[in-house]
Amino acid sequence: MRKAWLALVAFGVLATTGVTACTDNGDDGGSTGAPRARSGASEKVGVIMPDSTSSQRWTQDDPKFLKQAFDAAGVPVDIQNADGDRAKFQEIARTMIQDGAKVLIIVNLDSDSARTVLSWARGAGVKTIDYDRLSLNGGADYYVSFDGHEVGVQQGEGLKRCLSDKGYDDPVVAELNGSPTDNNATLFKGGYDEVLQPMYDSAQYTKGPDQFVPDWGNEAGAALFAQMIEQQPKIRGVLAANDGLANAVIGVLKKHSLNGKVPVTGQDATVEGLQNILAGDQCMTVYKAIKPEAQAAAALAISLFKGQDVSVPLDRQKDPESGAYVPFVKLQPVAIDKTNIGDVIADGFVTRTAVCTQKYLQACKKAGLYKK
Repeated sequence: MRKAWLALVAFGVLATTGVTACTDNGDDGGSTGAPRARSGASEKVGVIMPDSTSSQRWTQDDPKFLKQAFDAAGVPVDIQNADGDRAKFQEIARTMIQDGAKVLIIVNLDSDSARTVLSWARGAGVKTIDYDRLSLNGGADYYVSFDGHEVGVQQGEGLKRCLSDKGYDDPVVAELNGSPTDNNATLFKGGYDEVLQPMYDSAQYTKGPDQFVPDWGNEAGAALFAQMIEQQPKIRGVLAANDGLANAVIGVLKKHSLNGKVPVTGQDATVEGLQNILAGDQCMTVYKAIKPEAQAAAALAISLFKGQDVSVPLDRQKDPESGAYVPFVKLQPVAIDKTNIGDVIADGFVTRTAVCTQKYLQACKKAGLYKK
């Protein structure tokens, strides 16, 4: 598995189209009100992360791996976090463009705010990379992410396996989806509904409550699921779109003494998610190796920054709003359950020490993770 990821990242800097980004020296403004690079600004790559609460990756993992890649190439980089604030997201982008960003990598909070940023970048001659999330009708130059539909398929198949293991007859299945403004959440849902809808149609499962969670908020997810379980006490399976929402669901299930009895899916292979799997409270998660994703985005940005020809194993992602196709570096996710948690540790994404704390030590030993 690791060889495949490394092979995907090893594309380095090869050739599809020579593109040299340029910035216009001048003041902020102009006829469109778009920012321009200030005279004498230092050229760099700008990176904007979305928030600091929905997943540890945005504050810990992605910034670390991106900075490592840019530092190794000797390319200046400015990485900032919008803290879930759309106005702050746009202000960071404006300042980065003014301060000499030649390439901008963004993880959007929603397509509307991102669309403005991408328009500013085009006006200033700044090349753009949508990272992890596609900005609908945004027109980014590149898109680097995982196969979102396949993530959802793996979640749906995982839930099916866990429900089969429980032996439930016609279980009520609830769906707690990601943010309605995140195209990834739509892709995930398309994948798991592809798996679950035939089960609903054949009356093997009963479709329960199905709601999106604004901004992937874990507290909002807990509140929504608390309402779901009150309305449908017989829920016996939960398709939770990521590990944060899964943990929110598990917290509610514990109050009803149903944790471990109701399979719950997840995504991101966080320490918390893996521990919930070891405890038997979470059915599975989906591992998206962040380091290869960060390296892929950095390789593109470095080539664009240096004015070099770039060549990557490109797929195409159709923008469902504009109908345009965006050059897409597509990475493959991996389903994780108790049987292969060790793969996530072996890959260096999490450490055994972080996962196998005293509370989970016996479960780690049983899963073959703990070694003296």
